[in-house]
Amino acid sequence: MALINCPECSNQVSDKALKCPSCGTQLRKPKRSFMGKVFKCLFIFFNVLMLIWLVGGVGGNADLINNASNEAERAGAAIGTGLGATMILGLWVIGDIILGLFVLFTRPKS
Repeated sequence: MALINCPECSNQVSDKALKCPSCGTQLRKPKRSFMGKVFKCLFIFFNVLMLIWLVGGVGGNADLINNASNEAERAGAAIGTGLGATMILGLWVIGDIILGLFVLFTRPKS
């Protein structure tokens, strides 16, 4: 452990310290743990995946709705699209809450 000088008050501080104990100046930024990085990456991946599923599902059913031969098929396809989009949005919200809490609890402490 080496000692460095604080840029604000010039007191000697450990190079491992996050803040100067005398003046409180931030010396270095706290880093996320390995699990914190994993949860953050999972959170980002989950959101991208949900967006792709939502856009792909609704866009894929647009052709089905437009090419329906009668009103009953068109209405059924529209209702099915709405139910599917609602299920994806519900899963998205629940997944974001769970993963968001993990990201929050594994953030670096200062």
